Amino acid sequence: MGLNNRLQIGDVSNNGQVEIVDEDRLCYLVRSTSRGASGLRTISKSLLEEYVNYWSEHPNATSESARQALSGTSEIDKFEYGYTSTLSVMAQMVIQSTHKAKNNIISLPRQQIFYGAPGTGKSCRIKSLLANNKVAENNIFRTTFHPDSDYSTFVGAYKPTMEVVPRYESSTGTQVEERRIAYNFIPQAFLNAYVRAYQTDENVYLVIEEINRGNCAQIFGDLFQLLDRGDDGKSDYCIKADTDIRTYLEGVLGDDNEGIKGGNLCLPANLYILATMNTSDQSLFPIDSAFKRRWEWEYVPIRNEEQGWVIAADGKEWDWWQFLNAVNEKIASVTDSEDKKLGYYFVKPADGHTITAKTFVGKVLFYLWNDVFKDYGFSDDEFQTEDGKEIRYPMFYETAVVGQEVNEELIAQFLNKLLPKPEETDEATNTTTQEEV
Repeated sequence: MGLNNRLQIGDVSNNGQVEIVDEDRLCYLVRSTSRGASGLRTISKSLLEEYVNYWSEHPNATSESARQALSGTSEIDKFEYGYTSTLSVMAQMVIQSTHKAKNNIISLPRQQIFYGAPGTGKSCRIKSLLANNKVAENNIFRTTFHPDSDYSTFVGAYKPTMEVVPRYESSTGTQVEERRIAYNFIPQAFLNAYVRAYQTDENVYLVIEEINRGNCAQIFGDLFQLLDRGDDGKSDYCIKADTDIRTYLEGVLGDDNEGIKGGNLCLPANLYILATMNTSDQSLFPIDSAFKRRWEWEYVPIRNEEQGWVIAADGKEWDWWQFLNAVNEKIASVTDSEDKKLGYYFVKPADGHTITAKTFVGKVLFYLWNDVFKDYGFSDDEFQTEDGKEIRYPMFYETAVVGQEVNEELIAQFLNKLLPKPEETDEATNTTTQEEV
């Protein structure tokens, strides 16, 4: 049957188990509810099509029999068949057209962390969700955590500011303007979002990039208590605002506003906090379990985004996705971990198609040599020169070829050992031929 009858954002299965939250060219983002637990799932459209075809031919099947029949029959990772219950419900939605549309408001947890390998499109996922929900820019507040982030840079603090005040010249009585330094309370991303949420009935989103690059316990401080939300979406437990924050909020919202009434802080139901986490940086500031359990977690997997990108060096081209498959397999075998793998958008070609040799060395190989393999050694064949010497990273910049900024011959050697033989471009005829083995 295929996916001619596409599911739409906002569609919900009749049993309420599955809701389509978002989609792109390759996958759906769905909210799946089972046994009282709810979570977001990324579902491949190609995988869903397998289930649609299977259920069309086996209408009396079960989700488990579908998983057993389909898992391992294609190039799709077997892990993804673990969502067989959700996939089966979605297949029935397509086959029977029994889905019903809700309003076009995307349903999200009020605290959500999107995590995955570098370059998997975590920030893009959030951007897409907000765009599809038509969220106005004045309802989006962004910040990025880093090792120097703290409570004052996230919430607010008194800072010196320049202000202009009038004064009179004593000798002439003439009024002149004088610039002087004054100390005022300056709100940061959290308070700006908090205030906005109490000023509007619309949903407001605080987006935190790279949440694990900062010390969350230090940055959130007592705000941690507010992350416990009740069924109504509001904080279960309020906290007392300190004097500076209380004075500021009472001046902006009014002392009878629910956002500061009685001097209490309480997250409103329309304030959402979305964050990204790069798994390769998780050792910077480990997030404790108490903090983790106050968030929903959505894994963003490494996928072939089918952009057709290539790596160009020494007159040859290598397919970017084939390279990612090969190098990620190498990373997993050497490090015994998924954290250091590369996502499709780890690097983007400037022209939308070709990753140049210089870009490849400066971003990809720099990461591999300095962040991935440096603690494991470079004894494998891929990291050896033709005469058996270890390839050191500076060697990629040692070239005697006029007009080359990097050693493209060495890049080609590395790629040839890691990948099957590439296609070679014949510049004279502008045609591509398979390199002879």
